[in-house]
Amino acid sequence: MNKLISKKGIVYLIGAGPGDPGLFTIKGQEYLAKADVIIYDYLVNPEILKYAKPEAEVIYAGKQTGSKEMSQEEINQILVDRAKEGSIVARLKGGDPFIFGRGGEEAEVLFDHKIHFEIIPGITSASAVPAYAGIPLTHRDFTSSFTVVTGHEDPSKDESNLPWAALAKIGTVVFLMGVGKIEESMKKLIEFGRPPKTPAALISWGTFLKQRTVIGTIENIGKIAKERDIRPPAIIVTGEVVSLREKLNWFESKPLFGRRIVVTRARKQASSFVKLLEAEGAQAIEIPMIEIVPPQNYKGLDRAIDNLSGYNWIIFTSVNGVEFFFKRLKKRKMDIKKLKGIKLATIGEKTAKAVEDYGLTVDIIPNDFRAEGLIESFNNKNIKGKKILIPRARDAREILPLELENMGAEVHVIIAYETKKPDTDKIEEIKEMLYEGAIDVITFTSSSTVRHFFSIVGKEKELFSKSTIACIGPITAKPLREIGVEPDIICNKYTIEELTREIIDYFNRGVSKSS
Repeated sequence: MNKLISKKGIVYLIGAGPGDPGLFTIKGQEYLAKADVIIYDYLVNPEILKYAKPEAEVIYAGKQTGSKEMSQEEINQILVDRAKEGSIVARLKGGDPFIFGRGGEEAEVLFDHKIHFEIIPGITSASAVPAYAGIPLTHRDFTSSFTVVTGHEDPSKDESNLPWAALAKIGTVVFLMGVGKIEESMKKLIEFGRPPKTPAALISWGTFLKQRTVIGTIENIGKIAKERDIRPPAIIVTGEVVSLREKLNWFESKPLFGRRIVVTRARKQASSFVKLLEAEGAQAIEIPMIEIVPPQNYKGLDRAIDNLSGYNWIIFTSVNGVEFFFKRLKKRKMDIKKLKGIKLATIGEKTAKAVEDYGLTVDIIPNDFRAEGLIESFNNKNIKGKKILIPRARDAREILPLELENMGAEVHVIIAYETKKPDTDKIEEIKEMLYEGAIDVITFTSSSTVRHFFSIVGKEKELFSKSTIACIGPITAKPLREIGVEPDIICNKYTIEELTREIIDYFNRGVSKSS
């Protein structure tokens, strides 16, 4: 046996799982983060690449059925060359690298070239995809055995190596990569004694938010696949366990499953909203319509920080205001104890939490998460002659400082951050989807996102006639109404959690413009 002697580089053959990035293993994340070079396949969810270090070289290996992209020989050569150069190489493969992933072949090549390698197993689609379709591979009432076979054998072989007589007797059979030969495979099962009425399921893009499942029997699932235009990637499951999907279909039964929802929030803030939507089954499409940036200069904020002891109140109107204020405080090496004795007020629970995370107590959090709610709260306070600091965005409503001044306060509005319209390369794609009615919901979480969206996309009403418009509150809805677009959803409580609930309730009522 050849001895592995090279210590220059190493290759990690990493299983990326079946598609849902949450199914990528902790060890996979750890080893991917080490890589200098990453070579990934067609079925690897690109979201997983977020674990890579920024300077890593990322190579797409393709390998899509029917395409003429990178050959296996070319992939092998890249693995060898990069490792011999001394790089840490991550070969990222869909599912598990040793289950129909040609990982064994790649490992052999590395061995032959005396290159160190390690195998990081992944969750295979053979078990994960049926589970996401509500189909257990075994069940005491139906079968205690299952097998996994490829539906796409080496085309150079003269005949099939699959033991069809044995397969026809096994309770559950899972075919990977079998869409192209589905009718041929099902006929073989019937030919070797499997009852034609045996339930069968075809699951495409399993564990992704665009998962699609069709049910039939082994005698008609091929016909159904053609009628429904089911294409790879997909797996086939045959056996009585398929009938359990009627009870166990948990994933595709989520309230927003299959809904495409545009999130226009700033990219940094969008992730929490996206997670909420995806947890309910939605496909969130991020198109940030606002970018949060530092102010043009810090003169005003620095002057306020230098004179903190002179203020009686500080009012934070957003999480961004909190973050920029305290970052500047830290940058100036100012002790947070300087805020001792100053009362604090916020608009919204999230803003209050951002303040409380610094170990401070918020004195006023109005029930109405708008400037109007805060004004009402201050009506009960004697603020005549009091000095109030409001660190906020450059373009914000003036109602709060004006009303506080009318109450006799001395108000200092300081620019802590600014918002601008971001560059985006998805607009034409989104416009096409809007025209086709392929977008179920467009969400807006601020007036700025509304203005920027319509300035980029345009105000043609036909664009939005098939999509539901959801606003986080009436202030956000106002610029929409000004251009003649009436929102379908306006939240009473202005949080992303409430916005998500309102969208769910909307579709639960059976309302949908795009269907």
